[in-house]
Amino acid sequence: MNLREKLVYPAMVGAVYAALTMMLAPISYGNVQFRVSEALCVLPFFLPETAVGLCLGCALANTISAAGVLDIVFGSLATLGAGLCTAAFGRTWRAGGGLPDLPRRIFACLMPVLWNGLVVGAVLAWSFAREAFWSAFALMGAQVALGEAVVLFALGLPLMSLVSRRVLRPGRG
Repeated sequence: MNLREKLVYPAMVGAVYAALTMMLAPISYGNVQFRVSEALCVLPFFLPETAVGLCLGCALANTISAAGVLDIVFGSLATLGAGLCTAAFGRTWRAGGGLPDLPRRIFACLMPVLWNGLVVGAVLAWSFAREAFWSAFALMGAQVALGEAVVLFALGLPLMSLVSRRVLRPGRG
């Protein structure tokens, strides 16, 4: 792994994530959020080092979140967890084993949906509806997961196909 892959790719991905999120702020924050930048969460499938860039980009983007420091810390950690899980699915793909390609990619896209639905749903419920945390968590978690699913399957899954066909080759490790 060279310097470009270790530092430049994660930095570029983080910057693009933060910029997209902030530019599209009206749809990027809240209970029902469609963070277009979340489509980039598929990149660790191909480039595991980009998980850190996504985490840092998310932390930067969350500095303008109404949920405050909890969203900066825990939202970013959720993105890191999702990125590491997505990278794990990519490792099996690069190794040539595991599930057939489409199911593996679908499971990789589900990682941000699950992590953010649970963690960001809890952050939002704690930040805005603490007195009714559990019912708010169920609703807000489902809303966040729904928005994530729309973005990951409408934009992330096609992005995975584009990256695998045009930029990378399956044997890249």
